[in-house]
Amino acid sequence: MYQHVRFHSNEALFQQSVFLVTGGAGFIGSHIVDYLLEHGAAEVRVVDNLSEGRIDNIRHWLQDARFKYFEGDICDQTLMEKAMNGVDYVSHQAALGSVPRSIKTPQATNEANVTGFLSVIDHARRAGVKRMVYASSSSVYGDHPVLPKVESQIGNPLSPYAVTKRVNELYADVFGRTYGLKIAGLRYFNIFGPRQKPDGPYAAVIPLFIQSIMDSSPAYMNGDGGQTRDFTYVENAVQANIRALFSENEEATGKVYNVAVGERVSVLEMYDILREYAGKGLDPVHREEREGDIRDSLADITLAKTYLGYEPQVKMREGLRKTLEAFRVLSI
Repeated sequence: MYQHVRFHSNEALFQQSVFLVTGGAGFIGSHIVDYLLEHGAAEVRVVDNLSEGRIDNIRHWLQDARFKYFEGDICDQTLMEKAMNGVDYVSHQAALGSVPRSIKTPQATNEANVTGFLSVIDHARRAGVKRMVYASSSSVYGDHPVLPKVESQIGNPLSPYAVTKRVNELYADVFGRTYGLKIAGLRYFNIFGPRQKPDGPYAAVIPLFIQSIMDSSPAYMNGDGGQTRDFTYVENAVQANIRALFSENEEATGKVYNVAVGERVSVLEMYDILREYAGKGLDPVHREEREGDIRDSLADITLAKTYLGYEPQVKMREGLRKTLEAFRVLSI
């Protein structure tokens, strides 16, 4: 899938490096694993408890001698010490996502996203990794009204999930300044693409819409559908991770970056594009707005362009087409 793109420059260093991807059986994590192994990484390790991930996402690598899978929790200290030993680079993707779930079960979200993050970052520090990149979220912008969102301007968080991601950023900053850990955070803006789960009570909106189109069932839309988002195809998230891990800019670490396209579209417009490409789909059914959601979201990606050389390769329309095609293949 990723052999046609290359986001790193030092091929020799890349192919002799050992990587750990937490949450590597999940949606974004498994795409990062694909990129690493398709481009010849010496070894890729995955820690995943499969609470969010699926073994099918990494099944095609299980027989590869360069791939090592540790099924377990990032809060398991013995497992993390073993998984982190000898690792050069860490991409931390493991988390309990979903704003609504965090409102319903804040303690579980905190355990996975804060205690789990601290476990990963502390083991990375003790193992002496060269660099760590972690997934943050655009939810940290909270109630800050200004668009586009700029990394230096955040508001009050609107959900327990947003709190956990902000705490991650604070811990990362402290570990960088106190221990000298080279670390960078990525504030994801509505990442979507193949392998994003359409099932479960906390499924994201795009796979839910695609599933409803495929099933010829109603698509439920929170509020009036006029909410805007900076929908970002998963390949762009992979690019940001690889560039952040291997940036040769000495000032690239110790920062948090927006990962997005820098364009926004309403949820209703996005659904109409899906229906256009699919050639079918019922009119949406509107319901009450969801607690903890922001109204509008749009990223300024200047910082990532400047320090990482990040440039989104796949815009929303192309990403929706790719995702729709992948779901159709999977549904046969």
